[in-house]
Amino acid sequence: MAESSWLVERFEERRPHLRAVAYRMLGSLGEADDAVQETWLRLSRADADEVDNLAAWLTTVVARVCLNILRTRQRRREEPFDVGVPDPVITPAGPEDPEHAAVLADSVGLALMVVLDTLTPAERLTFVLHDMFGVPFDEIAPMIDRSPAAARQLASRARRRVRGQAPPVDTDLPRQRAVVTAFLAAARDGDLDGLVAVLHPEVVLRSDGGVTRTRHTTVITGAAAVAAEATTFGRFAPFARDAVINGAAGVVVTAAGRPLSVMAFTVSGGRIAEIDVIADPERLRRMDLAAFTD
Repeated sequence: MAESSWLVERFEERRPHLRAVAYRMLGSLGEADDAVQETWLRLSRADADEVDNLAAWLTTVVARVCLNILRTRQRRREEPFDVGVPDPVITPAGPEDPEHAAVLADSVGLALMVVLDTLTPAERLTFVLHDMFGVPFDEIAPMIDRSPAAARQLASRARRRVRGQAPPVDTDLPRQRAVVTAFLAAARDGDLDGLVAVLHPEVVLRSDGGVTRTRHTTVITGAAAVAAEATTFGRFAPFARDAVINGAAGVVVTAAGRPLSVMAFTVSGGRIAEIDVIADPERLRRMDLAAFTD
């Protein structure tokens, strides 16, 4: 019994780290929790006395579980390049909860999560484990049946894609908030010029409206097109409540105690470079938004 309690305690100590790895790997909080639970089941069936480095063993196991999920997801995906809006991590005031802090370490914004979803499963695993968690390539290589040199090449390829597609992010949260506030004010007033002024010329808007749409995710690009779309949202601007989403400024839109959408903003160079919107009622129901619907 004492040994079992010790194992549970050690696992719970590592749970936030394992959840952070799984979230970066999968972009889904529900699947991340499932992967962590599967890791615990494998640990409970293993001989812990033969594990020299429990932390490394757990990281390896959760990574392998996530890799299997990614490969299954890739086989089932009808449109391989149709990237959706990842699950956001949302807090009303800031990432103060220890588990949220672990998930949000290194400012893993939704823009980066979207790019990670364009990588192959092997590229994503090598990039996440090495670049985000410092796992050596000689430990990563056996997970993907490659040599350490080949794993290094996969991580390098993934790194180039991330740098080429994920915009450099402004890290000052109050400045982000000021830009988002200006965007919402312009949307409320139907001010197209004001909207264009706060949008990057090549801004990308992704919106997940759910299964009632022909495509779950609608993508709009360019400042003029996004500004025009934002004016249709303007009537809801007064119902937007400030939130911190994946460590960045965002809003949760509620009306009559019901969440209508979650909007995450990526601010780069003082302008909004990306907007990720979740308006899918089913996804919204699964989120813990009680703090925004009081």
